[in-house]
Amino acid sequence: MEPLQVKNTITFNAPASLVWDALVNPEQTKKYMFGCETVSDWQVGSELLWRMEYEGKDFVAVKGNILNIEPNKLLVYTVIDPNNPNIPDLPENYLTVTYSLAEENGQTILTVTQGDYHIVADGEKRYEEAYNGGEGWNPILVQIKTLVETMN
Repeated sequence: MEPLQVKNTITFNAPASLVWDALVNPEQTKKYMFGCETVSDWQVGSELLWRMEYEGKDFVAVKGNILNIEPNKLLVYTVIDPNNPNIPDLPENYLTVTYSLAEENGQTILTVTQGDYHIVADGEKRYEEAYNGGEGWNPILVQIKTLVETMN
C-alpha cells in the first residue's frame, strides 16, 4: 500500500538559507504557524515543540522529535497533538514531516510531506483535516513565501 501523505511544493525567490531560517527560527515560525514558536536544540533525537501562549499560559500545540537534519537542505521530524485525548501519545501515532529544500539559480524549492496517515490512530480523520480539501500545507507555505521574499 502506498503511503497516505499530504505533499506540497513551493518555489521561493530567495536562497535556501533564508527559507531555512523561516522554518527553524522561533521568531519567524510564530509569524505563520498560528503564533507557535519552535523550541529545540536542532539535533537528531532532540525534542521539537511548537509552543505558544494561549489564554495567558504556555501551551504546547504540537510535539515531536527530530529524526534527521541537514541545515539548508533537509529537516525530518515527528509530530503529534498532545492535547487530543482520542490519539494516545505513542510512537506509532506520530506522523512524520519532511522539509526538503533544493536551491537552484537563486531560487529555493521547498517540498513538505506529512504522513503516513495509514498507520496512525484516527488516520483517515487526521488526513482529511491536514489535506483540507486539497490545500494541505499550501496556506502556510504561501505565508512563509511572503515572509521570506520580504526579508530577501
